[in-house]
Amino acid sequence: MLGPVDEQELLVDISNQLMLVMSLLLFLGVVASRVSSRIGVPMLLLFLIIGMFAGESGPGGLKLVNVHVVHFISSLALALILFDGGLRTPIGNFHVGLKPALSLATVGVLVTTGLAGLTAFFVLKLTMMQGLLLGSMVASTDAAAVFSLLHQQRLELKQRVAATLEIESGSNDPMAVFLVLTFINLLQAAQPPGALRLAGDFFWQMGFGAFTGIVGGRLLLALLNFIELHASLYPLLVLSGAVLIFSGTTLAHASGFLAIYLAGLILGNHPLKAQNNILRMHDGFAWLSQIMLFIMLGLLVEPGALLKIAPAALVISLCLIFVARPAAVFLSLFPFRFPFREQLFISWVGLRGAVPIVLATFPMLAGLSHADLYFNVAFFVVLVSLVVQGWSTAYAARRFQIEVPPQPNPEHVIDLDIPYAEGFEMVGYALKTDSLAVNQNTQHLPLPADTRVLFIIREKQVASVKEFPRLKEEDYVLLLTQPEHRSALNRLFAVTDVPPRLEEHEFFGDFVLNGEAKVADVALLYGFRVAKNNEELTLAEYFSRSFKGRAVVGDVIFLREVELVVREMEGFVPTKIGVKIRQADEI
Repeated sequence: MLGPVDEQELLVDISNQLMLVMSLLLFLGVVASRVSSRIGVPMLLLFLIIGMFAGESGPGGLKLVNVHVVHFISSLALALILFDGGLRTPIGNFHVGLKPALSLATVGVLVTTGLAGLTAFFVLKLTMMQGLLLGSMVASTDAAAVFSLLHQQRLELKQRVAATLEIESGSNDPMAVFLVLTFINLLQAAQPPGALRLAGDFFWQMGFGAFTGIVGGRLLLALLNFIELHASLYPLLVLSGAVLIFSGTTLAHASGFLAIYLAGLILGNHPLKAQNNILRMHDGFAWLSQIMLFIMLGLLVEPGALLKIAPAALVISLCLIFVARPAAVFLSLFPFRFPFREQLFISWVGLRGAVPIVLATFPMLAGLSHADLYFNVAFFVVLVSLVVQGWSTAYAARRFQIEVPPQPNPEHVIDLDIPYAEGFEMVGYALKTDSLAVNQNTQHLPLPADTRVLFIIREKQVASVKEFPRLKEEDYVLLLTQPEHRSALNRLFAVTDVPPRLEEHEFFGDFVLNGEAKVADVALLYGFRVAKNNEELTLAEYFSRSFKGRAVVGDVIFLREVELVVREMEGFVPTKIGVKIRQADEI
């Protein structure tokens, strides 16, 4: 029998071993992200595999026995991922993506739940209610996983598609959570609740979740910009405030996931103190959450149990990929006149990530029968989705022509969080051969108002503009400017390496027209016909009518041998239109 001292030493040893194992897993997860980018394997898949190897059935032999702890950690991690997604979603995306995304997050989730649930009912021999519960678990998509994959491949999507996927990912999780909890209650209840009560629960969860997210986000924003703190404390204030909003809303039996996403959206679209510090820190928190979440969920699974349900789970996975998701997308986006190629791409990238596995822990907490079956099927579905869809996302973006040329960006952006410099920032550019600024005299650069060159670094020597009056390749230039001028500076100083298909002239054409040009005049110039009711429109109006007011850069109108391509936008109005002349064999 151990004495008090021995027990204390044993606890210390166990704690140290736990810290060693968790830090090792985290270390492997971070290193795996680099391996993933090299070989093109989805990062989240690698994190799951690491967890499976470290689990009870793998060489690591670790076992997570407390499902309550797993549920707590996974819910918090998912909330932080959603918060970071809100921080990085430009509010301008809502003009082109809000309504389609909300349709996908409601109608789309319901359609997916129904079709996946019906498939589970047949192949797993469950009751219809149990099948719908499983269907609701796998109905939510993970656009964050999609964008991490696209980032690996350095791909940029058309704004309408990217905005729809981003907003869908933040709004379909609450819908899936509501459905899972509803079906669990229906399975447990001796007397099923009526339709009015279910409708009331839905509007309370979504309505109060939206209310607390918006109000909480605005209060946190006001506090953040009012209070004076050490710069390193602002990210922690934001983190604690976001978790407070999430947990308080959840305690009120409303959607904490919706609340924390909207709070992030509000903070991310207003000027903040220490904004860059906050964004960097929360990007790190989101990565940490994703790595730990997937590794921990990987620890829960037993590979032997996966093999037993593999045939049935594969049928459900294929149904989701090839039937349920496409049906949900085409029905949800029907009123919005999305181009067919964009609908195909959105259908294909209905990637399943952490959410289905997290939701599969809910039946375990509730003590439902078949809880292990739900978890294993959800895990298998995520694996298939990451392998099949995750590996082919970049190819699909190219195949369905959803890419646009990536925008050049500064090497560094530094907030000036000091008195009298509110609204200013420092941006740094490393000049490349094709930069427009190379060989230019710094005194004659067409800089925007309130923009100044601070200094130039050349061969590790720091100098003023007077000392280095002419810019050279490989110079590093640091400027003082305001955020609204960044795009103009990017065009002047930055260069982005792109494949030939995305080169500016190849993508937009050799000719540029003003958005105010009349369609009839352009038709006469290039020899194509348009409908009479379109002749008096400007090109900008023509695109706005064709895309229901949601035209974006990269949108194309085909007119026999001529392609009109949106090249630049000002707000929601196309201002520059590229013209591509196709060869006869391309028509």
